[in-house]
Amino acid sequence: MKRSINIFEFPLNLGLTKKEHETEPGVRKLPEWLRKFGFHSRINPANVFRLEAPEYSMDFDEESKVRNADQVIEYAKQQADCILHHYEKNTFNIILGGDCSILIGNAIALKKLGNFGLFYLDGHTDFIPPELSETGGAAGMDLAIITGTGHQKLTNIDGLKPYLSEENIFCCGNAETDDKEYVDQIINSNIHYFDLYHLRENGFRKTAEDFLTMVNNKGLDGFFIHFDVDILKDELMPAVDSRMEDGISYDDLREMLEPLFENPLCFGIEITILDPDYDENGTYTHPFADNLIQIIKNKEE
Repeated sequence: MKRSINIFEFPLNLGLTKKEHETEPGVRKLPEWLRKFGFHSRINPANVFRLEAPEYSMDFDEESKVRNADQVIEYAKQQADCILHHYEKNTFNIILGGDCSILIGNAIALKKLGNFGLFYLDGHTDFIPPELSETGGAAGMDLAIITGTGHQKLTNIDGLKPYLSEENIFCCGNAETDDKEYVDQIINSNIHYFDLYHLRENGFRKTAEDFLTMVNNKGLDGFFIHFDVDILKDELMPAVDSRMEDGISYDDLREMLEPLFENPLCFGIEITILDPDYDENGTYTHPFADNLIQIIKNKEE
């Protein structure tokens, strides 16, 4: 059965710490930027919903040790409400960020809908407590927050901790493997962890299929995909906040996403971190949009 598509735009950039040359991180422009490349018109969604984000700030919250914590929490609640208000069964949801902290609001919505799995595609693990963060940015610890690591005010919004269970998550693609303390955090968790090397070794399609087997065996209500574009090779997508040289190709991405998209339990995908300010001519965004649209369209055939 062909599923209708809804697009949600959550242009939040409060989870990132701005660089010295920036007035604010440009990821907030991502939805409009993709629209310029025909993403919306070619996907042809049934609906487009948008939640405007607060103005950028660099407030450091002493209580949680996370920048802009109160604004991130408030936005996450509004996000969850927006998703639940417009939720339609048998609809595929494309959620455009924004930075990775939009996962918090999305995960809260999923928790309210049932017991969900997460296929986490990212060039980093984003699984650290605030004390290991150099920036205090929520986007660098979103996976930790949604599974219950960190201050209660972020991890236990509306008493829903954890929003997603560690054992129901595959974290795939981390290329930041030279920092032992960083990597040890996720190794010592119950998350199914495939760094970039192990992802290649296990096989891209097989890893996605292994995840689907877990979802079925556990009888989960559904699953969600997080896609931080910094998982792509730097030559394909350098327009990101934290560049890593190594990464996956578009063929690798297709191998993983196609079986996930085809599964009726797939709630949808969030796309984060593509920064238009680092791709002013669209050199990298154009092929990105083309490839992603093709993968999404293939699921309907």
